[in-house]
Amino acid sequence: MKKCFLIALLFLAGSVFNPAQSQSQFNGWLGSFNTFKTGKKTSIHADVQLRSTDEIKQVQSVLIRSGLNIHLNKKTIVTVGYAFISNKRTVLNVSGYAPEHRIWEQFLYNHKLKNIFVAHRFRLEQRFISKSIVVNNELKTDGSLFASRFRYFIRNVLPLKKEEAFKKGMFVALQNEVFVNIGNSKNVNGKFFDQNRLYLATGYRLSSKADLEIGYLNQYVNGRGNQFTNNHVIQLASYLRL
Repeated sequence: MKKCFLIALLFLAGSVFNPAQSQSQFNGWLGSFNTFKTGKKTSIHADVQLRSTDEIKQVQSVLIRSGLNIHLNKKTIVTVGYAFISNKRTVLNVSGYAPEHRIWEQFLYNHKLKNIFVAHRFRLEQRFISKSIVVNNELKTDGSLFASRFRYFIRNVLPLKKEEAFKKGMFVALQNEVFVNIGNSKNVNGKFFDQNRLYLATGYRLSSKADLEIGYLNQYVNGRGNQFTNNHVIQLASYLRL
């Protein structure tokens, strides 16, 4: 257990900074992460997420993501998909929601380390980020900017009851994800390192097909220049495997 948790902590990749230099926020996230089997080697990925503004006053982002999974074997899945994100944005004191479109590709590898279930995820994203302008005191979209990003994610799930096949019961989860810009970084923060998300949760497996969990997520977002944001997030999530 200690070894696996140390692996996750090794990928903090810049999330440990002097908090006095950051802008801190408190957010709430809701997520539903789903896999629907369509054949012996195929399934559909679908997740929907809602994220709040600071102090959970309004909806900051709505994310809808879908993908086609190809199961190469019991441990390995490759995916290609599309995501739509609507982000709250303010330009010249005018607020509104601006779209972002993403094409994404993913390689997922699952394995077990003693009693811990481990997942490694490697994801590429091609991002089409809308340019926002103010017209008649309303936020409008004026074309888009392109940027590409790479993400590495590791998730460790430890059942609190020791059993070979974890089908029901309490668990704890520790995960970390690193984001780096690999193309057109000038269109985002102008830097290689984009953000890091460290997450600790507890949950309950209702059956082999469904989990519920709640946890704390620390999101470090690297901004332009010397700016960065440290988001403290309470996340509620459900996982379905049908």
